[in-house]
Amino acid sequence: MNDRPLKLGFVVNDVATEKDNYTTIRLARRALAEGHEVAVIGLDGFIYDANETVRAIAHVPRIDGYPDDAALLAELHRKDATIERINVEELDVLMLRSDPAEEVEDRPWAPTSALLFAQLVTRRGVIVLNDPANLTNASNKTYFQHFPEEVRPATCITCQADEIKSFIAAHGGRGVIKPLQGSGGQGVFVVDGHSGANLNQMIEAVLRDGYAIAQEYLPRAADGDLRLLTLNGRPLRVDGQYACIRRYNDSGDARSNISAGGKCELVTPDADALRAAEIVAPKLMRDGMYFAGLDIVGDKLMEVNVDTPGGINMADDLAEVDFSGHIIADLARKVRLRRQYRGILSNLELCML
Repeated sequence: MNDRPLKLGFVVNDVATEKDNYTTIRLARRALAEGHEVAVIGLDGFIYDANETVRAIAHVPRIDGYPDDAALLAELHRKDATIERINVEELDVLMLRSDPAEEVEDRPWAPTSALLFAQLVTRRGVIVLNDPANLTNASNKTYFQHFPEEVRPATCITCQADEIKSFIAAHGGRGVIKPLQGSGGQGVFVVDGHSGANLNQMIEAVLRDGYAIAQEYLPRAADGDLRLLTLNGRPLRVDGQYACIRRYNDSGDARSNISAGGKCELVTPDADALRAAEIVAPKLMRDGMYFAGLDIVGDKLMEVNVDTPGGINMADDLAEVDFSGHIIADLARKVRLRRQYRGILSNLELCML
């Protein structure tokens, strides 16, 4: 049976706020280059119409040969960009790529609403990645507390300033404080022996957004962290090369996130990182977290990003390996499985097969 072009949908926060260094844009461009159809949908674009069909207002790029990610983004941002009312149920795959943390202040309803629409279309035969039924529980930083203790740093989650102070004191006056909801290194503070009176200000700044996470400080974090991308629960590896990036910051800023000014280099994960990935794999697979980003320091897991794991574009470019093309080919494989098994396989099973 000859494979027909795929119909792929990508759900983002807002097409207008997408950037050309986002993984979603790279994946979309790679899919277009392979001759597949792509639709990009904002969180507020879904419709459940009177005929009980899930539709969406989507940006639909028409060219299959964009020279780079910036060219595709420019097409999506054009005033006369092609925007269509599509039938979401006719898609082969819908990839959920929105960041709930970006919506906390202005549109707290948006991420949950989109997940509800995504759950509806799984019942109509669309493969939705990551699995929307489990994504709600996996979308904040408490998710990694469900993994085995040996891969987690000591952690306290609270709204109480005194609890944070006690935790920091119990760990030698050092630690990391960050909001429970957040991404990109926003609102992250490193506490050390020189923080002094600033500790109260740090705690106040984080608690302003609700619950905070206090974690033990890991000395190896001074050298940055690893972002190890996983696919089907396992480290993404193509032609012997892992999609693994060391992120570091030599400017004095403790945050290594690229969006916070960090730098990156391609690395091979060491034995500690690979062991941590092996330990978390069963839960990622059980929960249908098809594509994830593990943030690792030493042998500890700092975060698991299952909403918008980024870095595929940097891994592509640094390694000169087509990781993004491998993902698109893997999506085509899943669509073939769905057809071959004629609807027997659940969305959760298709996420991880």
